[in-house]
Amino acid sequence: MTETCAERLVVATFAERPDLLAKVFEPEIQSAVPEFMRHDPTGALYYGDGHLNRYLDYGLVAVDPAEPDWPVARAFSVPFAFPDPARGRETLPDGGWDQVILWAHRDQLVGVRATAVSALEIMVAPRLHGRGISRVMLAALRDNARRLGFTDLYGPLRPTDKHREPLTPFAEYVARRREDGQPYDSWVRTHLRLGAEIVKVAPCSMVIAGTLAEWRRWTGLPFAASGPTVVPGALSPVHVSLEQDHAVYVEPNMWVRHPLG
Repeated sequence: MTETCAERLVVATFAERPDLLAKVFEPEIQSAVPEFMRHDPTGALYYGDGHLNRYLDYGLVAVDPAEPDWPVARAFSVPFAFPDPARGRETLPDGGWDQVILWAHRDQLVGVRATAVSALEIMVAPRLHGRGISRVMLAALRDNARRLGFTDLYGPLRPTDKHREPLTPFAEYVARRREDGQPYDSWVRTHLRLGAEIVKVAPCSMVIAGTLAEWRRWTGLPFAASGPTVVPGALSPVHVSLEQDHAVYVEPNMWVRHPLG
């Protein structure tokens, strides 16, 4: 692929390209995130046991026209009712990614009409990082939500560069600005340049717990001492307890809103 590949990409929903759904979970794209992040149990309510088939219009896949049957990026989003005071949804949840999946799942079960969409992830094949493909996928998520009749796209944003500073408090990191006044984090800047506004921090957006054996398998680290442990790819330390034989990662995110009207 050339440096202009982002401009050539063809983006489709999984309703249009169901043949590519399984392929976007193969290592070519899946390796873009650390292994431990694939073990948030709440994610199974969206990605597991056939649930994803409910959301084929809300998932996107990108291909290069030269290789139309091999995806290079994926993006997923989920419809939910918000705001919905009758269900206690006056504000976006501190539980971020986990909570919006739970809300959407409950809405599906009882037939509540969705009034907004939340982005869940944008993932690009690592060999193509830095070529503007994430921005293309974000713009496509916006366009797709608008096409489906929604006026707001939300998202529990995971700042791309925060993993380099896992010990920096999250609120301090996201408040940091460059000399030009733009957010310090590159992915936050991308969202704002496409029209997003920052809403709030989601301090408990994703919770991943496991035994020490599981964490050793996921990360290759020894986990030989109790206490906060820095794990590559994590935005904040993992809390380890040798005495209780478990470790827990609580990931903070930042809610953003993309007005689509």
